[in-house]
Amino acid sequence: MLKQYSRLLIGAAFALATTLIMSLAAAATKYTAQFVSIEQIVLTQYLICTLLMLPWLARKGITSLKTEKPLLHLTRGFSGWLCFYTYYLALKQIPLGEASLLRNSAPLIVPVLVLVWLKYKMPLINWLPVILGFIGIGFVLKPDGGSANPWHLVAFTSALALTVSIVTTRVLTLTEPTNRILFYYFTLSLLFSLPLALSNWQPIPLVSLPFLLGISLSIWLIMWLYTQAYSYAKATIIAPLSYFGVLFAGLLGWLFWQQVPDMMAVIGAVLIIGGGIGSVWLGRESN
Repeated sequence: MLKQYSRLLIGAAFALATTLIMSLAAAATKYTAQFVSIEQIVLTQYLICTLLMLPWLARKGITSLKTEKPLLHLTRGFSGWLCFYTYYLALKQIPLGEASLLRNSAPLIVPVLVLVWLKYKMPLINWLPVILGFIGIGFVLKPDGGSANPWHLVAFTSALALTVSIVTTRVLTLTEPTNRILFYYFTLSLLFSLPLALSNWQPIPLVSLPFLLGISLSIWLIMWLYTQAYSYAKATIIAPLSYFGVLFAGLLGWLFWQQVPDMMAVIGAVLIIGGGIGSVWLGRESN
């Protein structure tokens, strides 16, 4: 029992570290966007990640890229790229905490996509937290009680794209090795990033280079931390902890940009986080 408890604590620590790194990367992106275009940030991110995959490709050979799921890889690459691109665009324009919150609403959308695409039906009670979460999204999309802010809708687009990325990744992992999935994701996203980056090119100040490198490497670090977290604890423990990222992002937004959420945003956050945790809990493994 003590050993199991220790593993749970270690897994939770890895999960919290993941959310902290993600929040710091989001803050670094918001700061860097003052000097470098979002398109250049995204391009640099995927360029560095692709370069980091080259030693694996050299070791395994070009035959390691052979796949029977090219369309799924294309869908995964485009949705992953669109997720980061729209998220970074929103980060530049709206409070850090609200952008993070809307992006983290993706788990609420997954059951809808799975129902439509994979024809998987959930018990009716499992839809209750999903509905509550969507009500919360409505509160955040209208933080002033008026018409929806276009940049909040852009942040929600990031969640929609992340949902497609999550589901396609799950399907790909049934037949494809992890490194092949990552290679196609990074290289395809790099190609999607290139035209927009070239059309919005501007000189990159030297002061922004460390931030660009940190943002890019954070993806690799986040993936490693998440892998470690799930090796120590179940998804029912790890997934709800991801919502601490919203808290971290809100604190960073308050600390560096004096961004304080209003009551509508707070109510929306409670509903979204409660709905997300409820969805994970009701959908937990039976064993």
